[in-house]
Amino acid sequence: MAPKKLIVGCDHGAFALKQALLPYLASAHADVDVEDVGSYDDSRVDYPDIAAKVCTKVLAQEGSLGLVLCGTGIGISIAANKFNGIRCALAHDHYTALMSREHNNANVLSIGGRVTGIEVAKDILTTFLTNDLAEGNHAGRIEKIHALEQK
Repeated sequence: MAPKKLIVGCDHGAFALKQALLPYLASAHADVDVEDVGSYDDSRVDYPDIAAKVCTKVLAQEGSLGLVLCGTGIGISIAANKFNGIRCALAHDHYTALMSREHNNANVLSIGGRVTGIEVAKDILTTFLTNDLAEGNHAGRIEKIHALEQK
């Protein structure tokens, strides 16, 4: 089931990818309310600041998901995962996006703007938005991840 809300943010290294994904979201996922929290041009910006904007909103709005983008997706995903309650997954293809939702119940997706083609990024995003946690042992593992956040 697609989320009702998707919070999107990028640094300068992924601004072009974000600009390509926003119209795609509007057409292919018109039922999703997209909130763009920046950056709004390709001027230098620090990815931890963007991760903070996205993650704060995801945590405050139940049922929302996040999309964070930087040059490789690595730095912004590390920053996002510093937030208690955020499970940010860096996806490179359809399968990693699918597993991020079905097995890890990721609530934030990270994609690298300098290392991921636009069509691949669209597939990753659609996969992330249209899948949920699978039944089975996965919920217990998610609880173990939450327990680690308390240490």
